[in-house]
Amino acid sequence: MKKESNIVAIIPARGGSKGIPGKNIIPLGGKPLIAYSIETAKRSKLISRIIVTTDDEKIAAVAREYGAEVPFIRPAELAQDDTLPAPVLKHALEFLRDKEGVTPDIVVWLEPPCPFRTAEEVDRAIVALQNDPEADSLRSVIEPFQNPFKSWTIGEGGYLSPLIDVKGQSLHTGPRQKTQKVYWQNGAIFLVKYDTIMKKGNFFGDKILPYVLESDRFIDIDKKEDLILAEEYLKRFKM
Repeated sequence: MKKESNIVAIIPARGGSKGIPGKNIIPLGGKPLIAYSIETAKRSKLISRIIVTTDDEKIAAVAREYGAEVPFIRPAELAQDDTLPAPVLKHALEFLRDKEGVTPDIVVWLEPPCPFRTAEEVDRAIVALQNDPEADSLRSVIEPFQNPFKSWTIGEGGYLSPLIDVKGQSLHTGPRQKTQKVYWQNGAIFLVKYDTIMKKGNFFGDKILPYVLESDRFIDIDKKEDLILAEEYLKRFKM
C-alpha cells in the first residue's frame, strides 16, 4: 500500500453468524457488508495494511476481491459464538510476528456490522491515540438513546428498583439534564496499541480514549430489521 505508517487494520469476520446467516458478506446497497469496512480502511491515509481474520473460505474470497489480505484461516476454536475479541486479535498479531516479523504500532479493529464509519473518522482516531502516550486504546462511543440513570431492574419480589441507586438522590425521577453524561460503546472504531494486547494481555488496557460519534449515523447490524434500516441510512446519507 501507499502508506508508510506501521498501522494495521484487522477486520474480524467469522462465518457462523446466527442472527443473520452469512451476515458478514450479505448484500447491502449492492455490495457485501464486509466491503464497507475494507473500503474505509483503503481510503485511510494512515492505515498501511488491511487484514481479514476469518474461519470461512467464502468470506476470505470476498475479502480478497475487495482488496484485503487473508494471510491465514482462523482456527475453528477461535470462531465460536462465545469467542471474545482478544484471543482473535492476539492470534492475528502472533501470526504477523512469528511468520512475517511484523509488529504494528497500532491495530485498527473494524467490525463489519458497523459499516458507516468514515476514513476521516478513523484517521482522526488514530492521530488521537498516537498523540496520547499514556493511552492504551481508543474506542468509539455515542450518546445513548436512553439514560441508564433512568433504567430499572425487577427484583425477586416483582418490584422495581433503580439500576443505578445514588443515595440521597432520586435521579430516576429528576430531569435528564441533572444526571451525569454517559456514553454507549459501539463497534464502529476500536484502536489498540500493540503492547497493550501483546504485553499487558488486555484488549483495552487501563486508559481508554473516547472517540464520540454522532448517534444518528450509527448502526450495528444484528437482525434483519437492522439491514432494512441500514438500506434507509444509505439513501438518507447518500453513502
